Amino acid sequence: MNKLDSTLDDVQNTRFSNIYHDLVKQMAKTTQFSEIEVQSILLVYHKFVLANGPKAKTMTKKQFNNLFLVLFKIYDLQIIERILSLITSDLNKDVVPVAWVKLFSVFMANKLEQKMKFTFQIYNAANTGYLTRDVVTFAVEKFFTGEDEDEVNELRSDMLEVLFKKFDTDRDGAISYEEYAVVVTKEPMLLEFLGQCFPNVDGMTVIAYCTNILSKINFPKSSIDDK
Repeated sequence: MNKLDSTLDDVQNTRFSNIYHDLVKQMAKTTQFSEIEVQSILLVYHKFVLANGPKAKTMTKKQFNNLFLVLFKIYDLQIIERILSLITSDLNKDVVPVAWVKLFSVFMANKLEQKMKFTFQIYNAANTGYLTRDVVTFAVEKFFTGEDEDEVNELRSDMLEVLFKKFDTDRDGAISYEEYAVVVTKEPMLLEFLGQCFPNVDGMTVIAYCTNILSKINFPKSSIDDK
């Protein structure tokens, strides 16, 4: 038989095909990925599952969190939890394969609008449709730490005012998605203005090579050739 993955034996290759055959076709229709690309993404997922023992069927939340902390270099546990809540229906359960593919569908999206909507949803944990001053203050507090409490508080206060001056264009004391989108469309580097939500270049390059879909990553060629 033709092996899907040479690192897996014949039994595991057959098992993978039996488990994910229908899902591969389904996700290829609902994401930007081809069937081969979905298959490659799910092969990585399948190897996480195999690490949990012969009877395991899903990736654990601990594995998911460690992936963000170690590979993606995203250290804010609340942001990781919010990301998980956006791709899965039950935070109390393990990470299912559909959620795994959804995650990479967003991470590898080339459309800024898709990334903006996802990022704003992460920040807007209360699902109110806007970011209040309290929400922004809480995020900004993580940006500055130190022994000089007065200096830290001053830096936080200054940053808070800068952000609201930048994003709260109607001066109503809250940042709507529309206001956020207008600013980020003009200045994409402000996409993650309240904390990192996407893997850095190194993390995304590793993902791309592991899943064999480097063409989906919209990075400057030099950033890959230098690896």
